[in-house]
Amino acid sequence: MQIKTAKFVISSSDYRQCPAPDRPEYAFIGRSNVGKSSLLNLLTGIAGLAKTSSTPGKTQLINHFLIDEAWYMVDLPGYGYAKVGKADRAKFATMIEQYMRERENLLCVFVLIDIRLTPQKNDVDFIGWLGERGIPFVLVFTKADKLAKTTVGGKVEAYGKYLESFWEELPKMFVTSAETKTGAKEILNFIDQINQENKNPD
Repeated sequence: MQIKTAKFVISSSDYRQCPAPDRPEYAFIGRSNVGKSSLLNLLTGIAGLAKTSSTPGKTQLINHFLIDEAWYMVDLPGYGYAKVGKADRAKFATMIEQYMRERENLLCVFVLIDIRLTPQKNDVDFIGWLGERGIPFVLVFTKADKLAKTTVGGKVEAYGKYLESFWEELPKMFVTSAETKTGAKEILNFIDQINQENKNPD
């Protein structure tokens, strides 16, 4: 699948302000500064669609983008940024939790992980939270260009082994780089597959 059109629709502070849940929806979330906006721009092929910033914690609302007039891509606030005040962190957490629980057309959550890091507690806790609530998700390792190609596979494998101590079945994993455009085709094909299955349920 190749995206033909992508446009910003609305920023919401509450899931009840989001567009009508009449199209498939895919949410992207991760630690602050994980490269989320860069990945969204890569997937859509539109530089600047999602605002990138060197300042972590820039995304503070639920941002909806309408893709090909057929489905939504959602940019969610990052987590784990210490310089955001405690009250704001709690507000973001509540907003995200309510969105994830109540958004009936949310088909998959893409959890972004910086491939250079060892498993971080807030990532692992969030993955566990999704699993406990039966919310479908996959892992997207970002910034693969920052590592030697020979070490990328080992990093992903090590992360999987760590998760195996908590999980009976590992989630699907993608490796990406906004710089080299790695992984974009695979993610878009995955979304397309879910969209087709959603159109033609068994």
